[in-house]
Amino acid sequence: MTITANNQLSNLFSQNQESINRSTDGLLPTLASELVYTQDGTGRYLTFDWQHSELLDLETEKIVDALNENEAFTPVDKVTYLERLHRILTTLVPERVQCWFKSSQQLFELELTITPIMPRLGLAATTVLVMGRLLPSQVNSKEVNQEAKKPSQLELALRSRSVPQVSVQNQKLLNKITRNIRRTLDLDIIWQQTVDCLGNILNLERCIICPYQPGSAKVQIIAEYHQQQLEPLLGSEIDISSEPAFAQALATLEPMVIELPIQKNQEQQKFLLVATNYQDQANGLVALSLSNEYQLLTETELELTKELADQLGTAIAHATLYKELEDARQKAEEASRLKSEFLANVSHEIRTPLNGMIGFLKLILEGMADDPEEQHQFVSEAHQLSIHLLNILNDILDIAKIEAGKMELDCSPVKLNELFGDVENFTRPQAEMRNLSLQMQMPVTSDEIIVQGNYQRLLQVMLNLVGNALKFTHEGGVTISADLVIKKSKGKSSKPSTPGMVKVRVADTGIGVSLDKQDKLFQLFSQVDGSRTRHYGGTGLGLTISQRLIEAMGGEVHFYSLGEGLGSTVTFTVPLYQQPVLCSPSECEIESQN
Repeated sequence: MTITANNQLSNLFSQNQESINRSTDGLLPTLASELVYTQDGTGRYLTFDWQHSELLDLETEKIVDALNENEAFTPVDKVTYLERLHRILTTLVPERVQCWFKSSQQLFELELTITPIMPRLGLAATTVLVMGRLLPSQVNSKEVNQEAKKPSQLELALRSRSVPQVSVQNQKLLNKITRNIRRTLDLDIIWQQTVDCLGNILNLERCIICPYQPGSAKVQIIAEYHQQQLEPLLGSEIDISSEPAFAQALATLEPMVIELPIQKNQEQQKFLLVATNYQDQANGLVALSLSNEYQLLTETELELTKELADQLGTAIAHATLYKELEDARQKAEEASRLKSEFLANVSHEIRTPLNGMIGFLKLILEGMADDPEEQHQFVSEAHQLSIHLLNILNDILDIAKIEAGKMELDCSPVKLNELFGDVENFTRPQAEMRNLSLQMQMPVTSDEIIVQGNYQRLLQVMLNLVGNALKFTHEGGVTISADLVIKKSKGKSSKPSTPGMVKVRVADTGIGVSLDKQDKLFQLFSQVDGSRTRHYGGTGLGLTISQRLIEAMGGEVHFYSLGEGLGSTVTFTVPLYQQPVLCSPSECEIESQN
């Protein structure tokens, strides 16, 4: 069975586009609206009637043809306007909007209501009816420069007052920018790609970016896009305190239009300033140039710029975090390498004296000594090796205590001449065995020089420094000297905690250290050269332990060397317990003769 439906509604609608034009042409003047026109989906005028048509300077009889052929009355933001027409024809939902139109050398702001003309049932709408009025307060009757008045791509991408959400075009623009900057985790590349992408896509005159650290007083332009005719600003610093807009953007994270004098003796230029952020914490500033006619940020503009700032801020934060993790990883790998090298050196240093001790004792136990004198020599050698082993173990235990924060020192008065005497007794035999000179120089005073410190630890430091000097010196010698650094009293009521310092200097004529490697000397588990360590022996902890011990006693340690083969000098200071009485010139001469 066949059922046939006879729909009479089709007779109620116009049969073609010409009938629409005919029906609306005579209807326009009767709609009681200041401005009435119809258009198709491409923006082509079909009919047009305006009470202020004299402003267009066109012949009334052929006004529609003139409008279409010469584009004598077109939207400033034509792309967005056509998008709106397409949306209205698709959804069949009328919209009300304010937008700017241009004609010859004039600009008009209009309030429009755009309504789709309903098509025959089952067909797509192709025509809109627009009714509106001119906003008198916005009429700009003075002549303007068309190139200067033409909105930039940034303004065209942002302007869309009637749409609450970001348009499809703007979203594509945003996606393109963020996709480019998220292809890398290199911060320097992100900075430059950001300004290049924004500048090229939006056809800007200038775009700059400044990274920001919380609490910073200044920001620096580290990436810039600019037209060839403009002077570069790369590397320039901006004082946040002198530019309130920058401080406000960083504090509120809200985009704003500001004016800045880019070059000296030049007019101010408008910029869209936005702070990039991550988790509501500002981490950068981006400034995009605008035409001088741009005035206010619409809701859509705010949404788009905020989204861009969030995306860029997130990319910056991720790249920063990656860089920090990469730096931490490299430091951890370097620390692991140094510890492995240190453990290898220490194990060698421990095994060497231990094997020697075992060897000499085995010779005695197996009766390999020919006589009591040779047996005594074996025992003496084993004893010396045991002392050497004890010193190595003490170094390891000391650094472990220092790292754990359990190193405690009891400081008391120490006579400097006794300390120097013990150091000489311990080290002179070693110097004579190596045919090196050892000189001890003390300042000439009428009474004893007494310092405040721990005697055993001061002796340990000096033996370590002098032992290193002798070990790394092949010819010449080592000089140990001391100088007084007396504090000057600032007044009768001013009583310094200590009367001054004693500066001890250990200078040698040894192999020296190159300038680029001296910073490694005081790093824990670090040797200047692993091959040297294996050649000369030692754990590489001596200087680090000495520095920590001297600092615990209120002093400082410093190393000086002009380079390899030029010798080296290590100095340390220790507080005076009491100020000694200095000799007069005549007394000094007599003392030196004695």
